[in-house]
Amino acid sequence: MVTVSVCMIVKNEEECLGRCLKSLQGIVDEMIVVDTGSTDKTKEIAKECGAKVYDFKWTGDFSEARNYSFSLATCDYIYAADADEELDEENRQRFLKLKEDIEELDIDIVQMYYCNQLSFRTVYNYDRELRPKLFKRVRHFVWEDPIHEQVSLEPVVCNSDIEIIHRPRENHAGRDLASFRKAVDDGRYLSKRLHNMYARELFMGGTDDDFIKAKEFFEKSACDTNRGVDEIKEASCVLAHVAVLEDDAPALLKYSLKDATTEMSSEMCYELGEYYYGKKDYDEAIIWFFNGAYECESILDIKKSKELPRLALAKCYRALGNEEQAADYEREAAECEKGE
Repeated sequence: MVTVSVCMIVKNEEECLGRCLKSLQGIVDEMIVVDTGSTDKTKEIAKECGAKVYDFKWTGDFSEARNYSFSLATCDYIYAADADEELDEENRQRFLKLKEDIEELDIDIVQMYYCNQLSFRTVYNYDRELRPKLFKRVRHFVWEDPIHEQVSLEPVVCNSDIEIIHRPRENHAGRDLASFRKAVDDGRYLSKRLHNMYARELFMGGTDDDFIKAKEFFEKSACDTNRGVDEIKEASCVLAHVAVLEDDAPALLKYSLKDATTEMSSEMCYELGEYYYGKKDYDEAIIWFFNGAYECESILDIKKSKELPRLALAKCYRALGNEEQAADYEREAAECEKGE
C-alpha cells in the first residue's frame, strides 16, 4: 500500500483543525502542518493530533507556503488539505481503498470531489466539483514513442469518488482580494486563470471599496493587447460595475460595448439594469434584467443569470405597482436558488 503525507498551511484555525486532522487519522501516514503566524491554539492542536508542525513567515504568497509544506513530505503521495475540510466515514473507507488500488497504477494526480462550496459565497459557482487533491511526490519520467522519442511530460490524472466536505467558517473574499491587490502592487502579472479568479472574487464577495481599488488594474487589463477576449470581457464587467457605483455613464457605455463585441454576458446586462433602476427608468431596467435572466449567460457569477436578475425584475415591477408580476419573479428566483 502506498504511503500518504498530508500537507497543510494554516493560520488561526483552532476551531476546525482538530476535526480535519482527526478525520485523516488512520488514513495518512504523515501529517505536516505549516503555520504562517497563528496567535491561537492552532499549533498545539496540530501537535496533539500527531502532526509535525513547522513555522513559515508569511510572504503574502500562498504558493510559496504550499511549496514549502510539500518540500517537507517524505511519503509516496502528498494530500493537500485545508483546515476547514473533513472526510466522513464513508469517504475515509474510499480513501483507504484508493491507497490499495493506486499502488498498481502509475498515477501522478488524483482528483476528488470538493463539496459544500457555495457556503459563504465562495468564488466557485457549483457546490460539487472535482479538484486535484492527491499528488505523487516523486515523479519518474519515462521515454515514449518508438521513433522521435521524447519524455512524457503530461501527468497521469485519475478521478476518484471521494467526497471532501468543506465547512468554511467565513467568507475569505477580503483576505483573498487583499492578496490579489498585493500581487498587482508587487508587479506580478496575473495569469488568465488568476485574472478570472480576481474578477469572480469581486463579484461574489467584494465590497464597493474592493471594486474601486481594483479599477486601475482592470482598466489596464481591458486595453492590454496580450489579454484574450475572455479576459477583456471579465475586465469590462468589473469596470461596468465601477461605472454604476460612480454614476459614470460614458464609462458604462464604453465597457458594455466591449462586452457586446461577442454575446453579451448576464453580468453586463445586470449592471445596465442596475444603472437604469438607479435612474428610476424601470421599463429600461426591466429589459436588461430580463436579458440577463433569459437571453444571456454568466461568465463570472452564475447567480447573475439565475435568481439575482429575477429578484431585480420583481423590484422593478413592484416599483411600477405590479405586485402580481413581482411575486411571480420572486417565485422563479426561489426556484433558481433551490436548483443550485
